[in-house]
Amino acid sequence: MRLLPRFLTGLSLSLAALLLPHGAALAAGYERGPAPTAASLEAAGPFTVDSFQIGRAVAKAYGYGGATVYFPKASGQTFGIVSLTPGFLGFQAVYAPLAERVASHGFVVINLDTNTVFDQPDLRAREMAGAIKQVIDLVKTSKTPFAASVDTTRRAVMGHSMGGGGTLAAAVADGTFKAAVPIAPWHTTRSFTADTVPTLIVACEKDLIAPNNLGSDVYYASLSPTLPRGEIEVKGADHLCPLSLAKAAYRDTVAKSAIAWLKRFLDEDMRYDALVKGGINDGDYSRFDVKGF
Repeated sequence: MRLLPRFLTGLSLSLAALLLPHGAALAAGYERGPAPTAASLEAAGPFTVDSFQIGRAVAKAYGYGGATVYFPKASGQTFGIVSLTPGFLGFQAVYAPLAERVASHGFVVINLDTNTVFDQPDLRAREMAGAIKQVIDLVKTSKTPFAASVDTTRRAVMGHSMGGGGTLAAAVADGTFKAAVPIAPWHTTRSFTADTVPTLIVACEKDLIAPNNLGSDVYYASLSPTLPRGEIEVKGADHLCPLSLAKAAYRDTVAKSAIAWLKRFLDEDMRYDALVKGGINDGDYSRFDVKGF
């Protein structure tokens, strides 16, 4: 009889798990690092970061212009892949601080170069797909220092300006991505209704190159009402907000936005749910709209 209360308790817990909303029983997801706060997301993460170079000549076979792969140095854990694609006239060096910051929070980040700085968004989408494929192939060979650190089943895309437009196009082309973060995106396509990837558009309030009313706002409005999605606007920032040339405060806001979204959807880490729904908003956004989950 003493076993009966224990049995009933176990039965109750099992039934409760069955009755939870889809995915809630796996709420922990792929937890990496300590419990987050808005402040911790504005600083370097808990992981020491190393890097690996992929030269242009080697990358050519995969259709892009080379990359630096930033990865956490942590044994016994694996991390999701995030591609980071530059904007028009951009190159990987000016995105290096952002790439390294994201990696320090527990991601393998491919900071890539396009074939030419003039490549259009749809071509950039294909280039980021090629970069991800090459990294996965390198993991399979086990000949890179990050091979044991990569979970090839969890992939996300991120990019700035035309790279942001390419990120939206990539999300439409490949619905197996777990998350997408276009930053100040630009694309001639106006509608991305077919996007099924949880997508956070990070806009910049003073963007005169890709004005929000002609770009980010339009793309966001086109997303499916059933899609986990968001459009948040960095207060006072211009189009160059994620670059190493931008003010540190703007770069911190862009970084924490991307990291929180990637943690929530690429890592499925529910500790970040409240943060992405507004908990990261410390007055550094001029708009904050997140919905669909």
